[in-house]
Amino acid sequence: MKFTFLSKYFMYYILGAKNTILLAAFAVLIGTVLGLFLALGRLSRNKPLSFLSTAWIEFIRGTPTLVQLFIIYYGLQSIGIRFPDIPALKPIIGINFSDFMSGVITLGLNSSAYVAEIFRAGIQSVDRGQAEAARSLGLPEGKTMRFVIIPQAIRNILPALGNEFVVVIKESSIVSIIGIAELMYNADTIRSNTFQPFEPLLVAALIYFLMTFPLSKLIAHIEKRMRSGAY
Repeated sequence: MKFTFLSKYFMYYILGAKNTILLAAFAVLIGTVLGLFLALGRLSRNKPLSFLSTAWIEFIRGTPTLVQLFIIYYGLQSIGIRFPDIPALKPIIGINFSDFMSGVITLGLNSSAYVAEIFRAGIQSVDRGQAEAARSLGLPEGKTMRFVIIPQAIRNILPALGNEFVVVIKESSIVSIIGIAELMYNADTIRSNTFQPFEPLLVAALIYFLMTFPLSKLIAHIEKRMRSGAY
């Protein structure tokens, strides 16, 4: 095996890794916010809202990410929606901003369904006595959920949310299909330029590992500290 191509294409991997992290960060942000609302909707006593939230979660979890990506990417184009380039971001991502946002939206929506289930489990894990105590002090249901239940739920689910970030980093490789220059796309470009089908993939796999392994260890450390009551 020869890795002499690294001296010439090293920056391809750096740019790809940077865009992968940006994709995952934006996707997890969207997924976390939307997932919280979906979880609250699913737990709501409002039956239509609960039904719609449940249907959305099950649909997203029950369909391939690739299909969702094509629906978002081609769907936005078919109805004429194009995200304008942002001058401050274009040098950072180095790719078409509209394509980048299609990837972010797809990964964010996909992540939201799984984050919703994480939040739902976290909310239901909080002792019911907490809600009863808050209501006995005169807090309405909305404020009880906002100030009492959700903060405790977030503490319980923090490791799971961290694991979701790791999963999104790995799943972001799928957006290379629509030409977003993340890590896998750039690895394929290097393969085409060097006519080496195997070695560039090994380097990409190593970089994915270097991005996800330290994060996994950090999550495990936080979880251990939380169990010991340090946080």
